[in-house]
Amino acid sequence: MLAFGILLVAAAAWAWAGLSGASSGIGVVVGLAVLAVVVVALVLIVRWVRGLAEPVDDLVAAAGRVEAGDFDVQVLERGPREARTLARAFNRMSAQLATTERERRGFLADLTHELRTPLAVVRGNAEAIADGVYPADSAHLAPIMDATRTLERLVDDLRTVAQAEAGDLALRREAFDVGPLLLDAVAGFASEAAEHGVQLTAHVPEELPIVEADPVRIAQVVGNLLVNALRSTPAGGGVVAAAAPGPGADSIPAAAADGVVITVRDSGPGFPPDLLTHAFDRFAKGPDSPGAGLGLAIARDLVVAHGGTIEARNLPAGGAEVVVRLPTPSGTDRSP
Repeated sequence: MLAFGILLVAAAAWAWAGLSGASSGIGVVVGLAVLAVVVVALVLIVRWVRGLAEPVDDLVAAAGRVEAGDFDVQVLERGPREARTLARAFNRMSAQLATTERERRGFLADLTHELRTPLAVVRGNAEAIADGVYPADSAHLAPIMDATRTLERLVDDLRTVAQAEAGDLALRREAFDVGPLLLDAVAGFASEAAEHGVQLTAHVPEELPIVEADPVRIAQVVGNLLVNALRSTPAGGGVVAAAAPGPGADSIPAAAADGVVITVRDSGPGFPPDLLTHAFDRFAKGPDSPGAGLGLAIARDLVVAHGGTIEARNLPAGGAEVVVRLPTPSGTDRSP
């Protein structure tokens, strides 16, 4: 636009010079025509600048509101094409900021609730033991130990989220068989499943491809999936964790296409339709979920860090299933 204005000024000067030195009627007509075009163009430029000024003022005012913490502000998309494009981008940005802020506040509220319960258990039982109301025996120390384990798990989850956000998720890879790991995980949740009246079983074949991964992180993935499945399954239902050899997803490189497929299936109500499409988003959870909405998100981060894929789906017969595919690196022996 600046270059166009300079050209108009030059044309105006040329037209004026032509009019001043014109010795014929044709020269006068040409000069007047050029000068008229210049005047019209200048009028259009002034109108364009005025049309741009108001949208820019709107954006400046809206930016001030965002700076003050009002992330729900939106601006009217008007004016020249450039102004409309800028307003559209601003509206998308403010909408994303508003969504992030709502998620942050919801997460803090959920986290506060999650922390309050185990802290209340620790404090109540510790004070009762200190005052002599309860004896310091295993029966009264057990709730304190359970609450501290819950707190430890929350801290670990928050640390994993922070590492994933910063791209600093360290993996200690080694070659191992997923089968024993899955069996150990199921055994570790057996008492919790029995307490809730849920039948927890594992299906593991005798031979599985060896994967090169971080066994601690993969155990964390399986644990998070089992926690989510057990929470979603009513008494009398069942949860099945299984491992099998199988091809990887399309996003896994062809050289590492063969790998291990881990599935965790439950007989609960399944994912709500509005949650299924973003089940692995951080802080996403159902209305009745007691957790903070981090388990599946952390599982996704860990699986992706290993070069695998994870997906959630509802089953036609009822219930839900989460499928994890871990690739077998090229050159790794496929069997134990």
